Amino acid sequence: MRFENRLKRRLEAGERVGAAWIDFNVPQVAEAVVHNGWPTVILDLEHGPGSLETAANLLRAVEAAGGEPIVRIPWNDPVYLKRILDLGASSLMIPMVESAVAAREAVAACRYPPRGWRGFAAPNVRASGYGRDADYPAHAHEDLLLILQIESAAAVGDLEEIAAVDGADMLFIGRYDLSGSIGKLGQLEDPEVVALVNEAERKIRGAGRWMATIPRDGEDPAGLFARGHHLLASASDVALIRSGARAEAAKMREAIARSGG
Repeated sequence: MRFENRLKRRLEAGERVGAAWIDFNVPQVAEAVVHNGWPTVILDLEHGPGSLETAANLLRAVEAAGGEPIVRIPWNDPVYLKRILDLGASSLMIPMVESAVAAREAVAACRYPPRGWRGFAAPNVRASGYGRDADYPAHAHEDLLLILQIESAAAVGDLEEIAAVDGADMLFIGRYDLSGSIGKLGQLEDPEVVALVNEAERKIRGAGRWMATIPRDGEDPAGLFARGHHLLASASDVALIRSGARAEAAKMREAIARSGG
């Protein structure tokens, strides 16, 4: 029995996708987010806490809830890529891809020979159902969704070459780090930052690759989809809990004040 990457099939069918960030990396929280309207979630192992064992439990929780997990790994590290793929992750986000060389290395680390150099242990890993899918090595590359993050002015400069790499399925524009790379961290409305983002979008559209980003506060997601984005990562478990906690705390303080307490 073959596992297919439903998220990749949705994108191939032309669907637009919204994804929620899972930053706490608690399986029950990820499960709850999926059950409550976010079938696609990004498990953040770059900034969020968690080991490979945590990642395995997160994958189980999301998949059991019927969700589609994307794992953002800590770095473009072939050893980590091999291990997270063996755990059954098939949609991966790689931060800070600065060049076509780095993109080719990422793709090669995710593919078995002769397409790459991924180490072989297929019959013994979760990705193959512990050997249930005997043909896993032959088709694993077909179900891989590789999302490369474009997060610096240098990456934008090399973006046409990055996008030309076979296997670079989606380019994710990280606007905060992009702004930081030119000394304007968080100044997303600055004309120089806007111009850099526009250049990145233009190059990705020109290459015919899927494009993704994070909407700014107050930004209309429909406008980003109209500009050619295919995936938007917006809500996060941290933000949802923070906003909910603040709202409920404000209501309680008001109730206490009205009661004279």
